[in-house]
Amino acid sequence: MGTTMRHATVSPEEVARFDALASRWWDATGPMRPLHAMNPARIGWIEANLQRRGLLATHPRVLDIGCGAGLASEALARLGCDVLGLDAAAEAIAAARAHAAEQDVPVAYRVGTAEELVAEGVRFPVVTALEVIEHVPDPGHFVRLLAQLLEPNGMLFLSTLNRTRRSYAVAKFGAEYVLRLLPVGTHDWRKFITPAELGTMTRSAGLRVADAVGLTANPLTGQWRTGRDLSINYMMLAET
Repeated sequence: MGTTMRHATVSPEEVARFDALASRWWDATGPMRPLHAMNPARIGWIEANLQRRGLLATHPRVLDIGCGAGLASEALARLGCDVLGLDAAAEAIAAARAHAAEQDVPVAYRVGTAEELVAEGVRFPVVTALEVIEHVPDPGHFVRLLAQLLEPNGMLFLSTLNRTRRSYAVAKFGAEYVLRLLPVGTHDWRKFITPAELGTMTRSAGLRVADAVGLTANPLTGQWRTGRDLSINYMMLAET
């Protein structure tokens, strides 16, 4: 695997940033608290789609790529999925392994990249890439790799941020500079991806967009829910 290919899906600067947060990843009041708050809504939507397909009864193999310290990986494992969490950030993976062992949750973790798994020829019925694509250097190439990691009739779940004026005000300026919900520099608004752009990427990779939902937070309770407002955070399901 050459350096150019590796850097198509992995930014050394992003890896270093998330490695630095590894020790506090599971602190629900720490720098990852927006992900902690969002996670039940994300996993609930994934669970509903897996149930619709009747997959949960089969304990499907799931690749959670860009898993960080395992928030989604553990939640998916608790649903009965056979989860492999993959991330290029070694410190984050170490934190994920430690937390899974402490909580006795059966999740396998690996330090690596999508390119490495594609080269090995492995495939999965379900792939998740949650809050990842806005951090990779070449999103289109990343989606093509994810498509290659899917089995026939596979399901790809993506979540990311829309590039709108509202997302800049709320998810970038508001979350990082005003409310301090995220460390400054977590996101580059210019790398946010519109649903139309993500749909084009998935179709170019040979996938069919099956659904898309927005993720919004209740400002009073802080709880997140899915809905039709895709102007800030959203999820997309694409299928082979």
